[in-house]
Amino acid sequence: MKDYDFLKLIKKQKKFSSYIRLYFIINNKHYFLNQGILKIGFESKLTISKNRESLILAFSKMSFLFDEIIRLRIIGYSNRKESTELLYLLNLIPINRKIRTFLDWKVFDPDYTREMSRLFEVRNDTIHCVSLNEVKYNPKNIVSLSNELGFKKFRIDLETAWKKLLKVYVLEQEKIDWSKLLNDLKL
Repeated sequence: MKDYDFLKLIKKQKKFSSYIRLYFIINNKHYFLNQGILKIGFESKLTISKNRESLILAFSKMSFLFDEIIRLRIIGYSNRKESTELLYLLNLIPINRKIRTFLDWKVFDPDYTREMSRLFEVRNDTIHCVSLNEVKYNPKNIVSLSNELGFKKFRIDLETAWKKLLKVYVLEQEKIDWSKLLNDLKL
């Protein structure tokens, strides 16, 4: 069974097993199956404005996908006790360690790992600042997010990294046995 066949079948159902937790992407549409309910997920296009809230939201979406990749690799789509415990642990792990883990697991290549590390430095600075005028981005040369060219460079790099992260996530998702998942979903 393919992912889109799975989606067609589950859209007909109203309630599912609460023991399944899965974020999945099919044809650039995002879905989140959790607590027995199918919900719409994030947009595939990341919209970034020149303000703290927009940046923090974009990075939180990326962090969420990081955690979901780790969950898929370790416990699959289970939403039992081990899922809750793993999510608890994932909240304790710094983002730079998760990025490094993806390199070690060969989920990210070295260049993408470097890009993500530099981007997430901006996230850290953004969280600890009052204004984006205080934030610098260092792809190769330091640029300030306070000027238009610096912010544009950062925005383009972040959007590119997001698109690549979605592709990485879909690759991880392709390992799912959709027929087994469909059987596991039944109450």
